[in-house]
Amino acid sequence: MGPRARRPTMTSAREEILGRIRAAKQDLDLPPVEVDWVYGRTTGDPVHRDHAQVVDLFVERVEDYQAVVDRAGAAEVPGRVVAALQRYGATSVVLPAGLPDDVVAAIRDAGVEVREDDHLSPAQLDEIGAVVTTSAVGFAETGTIVLDHGSGQGRRALTLVPDIHVCLVRADQVTTDVPEGLAREVDSIRAGQPQTWISGPSATSDIELSRVEGVHGPRTLHVIVSEG
Repeated sequence: MGPRARRPTMTSAREEILGRIRAAKQDLDLPPVEVDWVYGRTTGDPVHRDHAQVVDLFVERVEDYQAVVDRAGAAEVPGRVVAALQRYGATSVVLPAGLPDDVVAAIRDAGVEVREDDHLSPAQLDEIGAVVTTSAVGFAETGTIVLDHGSGQGRRALTLVPDIHVCLVRADQVTTDVPEGLAREVDSIRAGQPQTWISGPSATSDIELSRVEGVHGPRTLHVIVSEG
């Protein structure tokens, strides 16, 4: 009996598959695909909404994830932030650079211990009760908030370690769905900025489907949607 044929390695098999794909693509000369997408149209639903309805849907979907949502005028936001921290008994908070000055001043005046993120370690962050951030964009269809960690949003660890996350979302940041939202994030994506997508407080389920919160991130998500 002759020698047994050698099986291809994982690497060689991968290269063979990719080689076939490249060869197949060389014969293609197709025009760009036009995606039929209209602002305000929901998935599988041809109804067009005005922006107020889009914001309403965003609030509804965020609440579906068991997050708390406040709707407030712009001038009310600082007071709502303080009220949220007091509601959950947070005695300390980490504030990223770029947070609105009136929000920072209101938190300091409320007597909450403020920590600035001067390269705090995970252990130090774990000792802090809450974090307050702004956001980049929200998707109404999925109730998702996206942070691209620009000004006012801090680095990823700030929104993953403290147990309470108070997140500020302007109504004009809310988009109908993911395609529209990502279109606004093109520059940050091309710049290689990290993104954190948040759909409610951190939660998981064990094999018996018992819900456990706070395993992979904040146990509490409090969203303040500012309008006007």
